[in-house]
Formats: sequence, C-alpha cells, structure tokens
Amino acid sequence: MKLTKQQIATLIALAFHVSGFIAIGLFRSTLFINLTPLNLLICTLLIFWTQEKINLPFLLFCAAAFVIGFGSEWVGVNTGLLFGNYTYGEVLGPKWQGVPFLIGMQWIVVIYCSGITMAMMHERLLRNQPESYRQFPRVWVSLSMIADAALLALVFDWILEPVAMELGYWAWANNEVPWLNYATWWGVSVIIMIFFQFLPFGKHNLFAVHLLMIQAMFFLLLRTLSQTGRLGLLE
Repeated sequence: MKLTKQQIATLIALAFHVSGFIAIGLFRSTLFINLTPLNLLICTLLIFWTQEKINLPFLLFCAAAFVIGFGSEWVGVNTGLLFGNYTYGEVLGPKWQGVPFLIGMQWIVVIYCSGITMAMMHERLLRNQPESYRQFPRVWVSLSMIADAALLALVFDWILEPVAMELGYWAWANNEVPWLNYATWWGVSVIIMIFFQFLPFGKHNLFAVHLLMIQAMFFLLLRTLSQTGRLGLLE
C-alpha cells in the first residue's frame, strides 16, 4: 500500500512527538527540549510539503503570519502592553531584541493548522445543511470561520502556556499567565486569520488537522504531568 504525503508527514510528526514525550515526560531529558527548534522547522517543512499548491497567496499568508506574529511578540516583550510581562528563554534559539526568530514560524504553524482544521470542519458542516442554510450570506460565514479558527488557536495556546514555562520557552512575571495574554492572542489570531480566509490558496490539508491534534495532545499530556508534579524539569 502506497502512503500519501499527508500520511507520511503525519507518521513523521507522530514519531517525533511520541519520542519527545517519552524522553521529556518520562525521563526528564533536556536533549529533546533543546531540539524544539528542529521540531518546529520539521513541522513547517512538512506543512509546505503537504500543501496542495504553493502559490503566491499562500506565501503571502505565511509572510503575514510571520511578520504580524513576530511583530506582536516584539511589542509584547519590549513594552509589556499586549500580552503582559514576559521574557523568552534560550530554548527557541537566536533572538532579535528579545524575541526568537522561530516564534514567527510558530505563529505560521498554529494559525495554519487551526485555519485548515476549521475550514475543513465548516466545509463538512455546510455540506450537510439544507440548501437555504448554504445560501446564508458569505460574509457571515467568513466571519464565523475567522472567529472560530482564532478561538481554536487560543485553546491551543491555553494548553501550551504552563508547559512552555516549565520547558523554558518563556517566563511570565510572577509565574502567572495574565488574562491579557489570552485576549491579545485571540485578537492577533483574528488579524492573521483574515489573511488566511480571504487569500485564495488551497485550504484542504488533512496533515494540518493531524498535526494540530498531535501537538495539542503532546502538550496536554505534559501539562497533566506538570500539574501532578511528575514533570519537574525546572526544579
């Protein structure tokens, strides 16, 4: 049986995250934590590999996600106005004025996977609705898509936050994640998702759905270990 690109990419991502969970969650290995930049690069390359067509609108979306994501983080780190008071550690690699370059790539991955997941879900839901419902004004469908996908990205950030602090990705003042972080995360996600929704590129990629699920489960399991006191990487 010949595997599709989406299946091969899913197996690669699954293998990397399962081995990472075993090493970090069970053996408290710092090696895999330091491999986070490699993991992020691999996931990004797999997204480009499985995207049905690399056209100019898709590249424009990636550029917008990187610039807006990185820019918001730069403002956040250097002013504390957007997300709250936080600083990045050394795990995510080289930084410019306190912000790792790879954080822009992380915004691409999270927004792309959230957008693809919600786009495919909306497509299936609309296909099963009566004709009258499918003729609902397109602008309202688009607004719903943008808001829902941004909310999905926010849920992912909520899962990630406690683990990211323990893994040394970043640190919050007083070791507490402020509500402002989540409000701004949703707002920035909405802005980037506008580019995702209205730029004409293929929005059907099953690997993106699987990657979002794999990463969410990876951090959720580590979060569970952290809350039970069994992770303790920074002790």
